[in-house]
Amino acid sequence: MKSLIPWIIKYRWWLIAAPFALLIALQLYYFVQIAWWVNFNPSSTSFMREQLSVLREKNPNAQLQHQWIPYRKISSNLKRAIIASEDSNFATHEGVEWSGILRAYKTNSRKGKIVSGGSTITQQLAKNLFLSSSRSYFRKLQELAITYMLEFWMDKERIYELYLNLVEYGVGVFGCEAASRHYYGISAANLNPAQAARLAALLPKPRYFDTHRNSAYLAHKTSLILQRMRAAKTPESIKPAPQQPVRRRIRR
Repeated sequence: MKSLIPWIIKYRWWLIAAPFALLIALQLYYFVQIAWWVNFNPSSTSFMREQLSVLREKNPNAQLQHQWIPYRKISSNLKRAIIASEDSNFATHEGVEWSGILRAYKTNSRKGKIVSGGSTITQQLAKNLFLSSSRSYFRKLQELAITYMLEFWMDKERIYELYLNLVEYGVGVFGCEAASRHYYGISAANLNPAQAARLAALLPKPRYFDTHRNSAYLAHKTSLILQRMRAAKTPESIKPAPQQPVRRRIRR
């Protein structure tokens, strides 16, 4: 041990700087990867790989149910239902709603543990893409950093397309197309309002509700979402107001 002390003293600044350098390198990786996904679809996510690993502990041949569907083909019923359920201000906020995070912090403080995250759709996507299902304040900080990267590179429609195609919907079921076929045997393009509301109600406990489909809570939440769907604003419904030409008054 004594022989290590001179070495630690000699290289102390390197030992201090190394973790910061690794952290910066990780952020650069996230930043570049998100830039790539502006035009190319992710083939998998951290959550997908995590769940596949869990499934293969019981069945080595297990496969995930996942199929990409372009944003324009997804039923508008589902787009409105998920926004009504998960993030009513998604189309207008900048990725994070600090009031929601503050409410979650107060709830966690009251419970004495992390039970709520107050995450927006963009934050949920950030977590699904790169992070794990574990809960910690450090992970929350990383989630926030990735959220702002997503909002920097992508418009709301692209963020929502990724979310709809990658979010977990059941045991080994990811993305709205696979979910629609898993629960209803139809494409996500053909979901009616009631079906869309029920899919939205599965979040954020899709694995539980996949095996408890007759839950009274699920039926109640579906009903609430149906009531709120009509007022939900999707990204394509929020169009910037046309700029009026500036008229200058001519002095005579």
